[in-house]
Amino acid sequence: MKILAIDTSAKTASTALTDGRRLLSLYTQNVGLTHSETMLPMAEAMLRDAKTDVDDIDMFVCTVGPGSFTGVRIGVSVVKGLAFGKNKICIGVSTLESLAHNIEVEGSLIVPVMDARRSRLYCAVFKRENGKYIRLTEDKTETAEELAAEISKYGGDIYFVGDGYDIIAGLVKSKNTTPETLRLPSGYSAALAALDMYEGATEEERDKFTDALLFPDYLRPSQAERTLYAKE
Repeated sequence: MKILAIDTSAKTASTALTDGRRLLSLYTQNVGLTHSETMLPMAEAMLRDAKTDVDDIDMFVCTVGPGSFTGVRIGVSVVKGLAFGKNKICIGVSTLESLAHNIEVEGSLIVPVMDARRSRLYCAVFKRENGKYIRLTEDKTETAEELAAEISKYGGDIYFVGDGYDIIAGLVKSKNTTPETLRLPSGYSAALAALDMYEGATEEERDKFTDALLFPDYLRPSQAERTLYAKE
């Protein structure tokens, strides 16, 4: 199964091409350029260099949040555009769950953290056991202090991933330092998370993996929405 997966939920833009779980190509930029200008050309260049046509893709994947509101919208729009009218599988994965797939250490506690601004973090807690990622909490927003207190309840090795790494790493004692390359969002990790979802889904659930049902999941209202609600 050929998979095209993208992540535009943070400053990093990443796209991957896989054959099942086998990575064929991975393009990543971490220079803060506008994703609306770079992601589609990146994906097209990757497919061209891999001598793969977009019609050869069996599954389209993107991260749907949390993260940058604009970035998430761009990723969803790109996948909807590429998949439109092709009747192919389309899966939206949690950005935090995708980040968790950066770490493949058995028995470890994996804590994806993203800077949500306003002194808060997007975060979740996972554990990897027998090659599977077990979700211990839902995606949520917390202060770094609240997350540090929660993590203290768990034992074992801890790995932090995501652009909130420096914020939380100083508050929680851990013998593990995650390499910077593994802290960044990855299209390949998004593809792996999507495969886990697809393989664990029922036939009824798989019928919902379409571009028509692919939507962002921002986790919290945008600044514009917060301002509007405050006036009501």
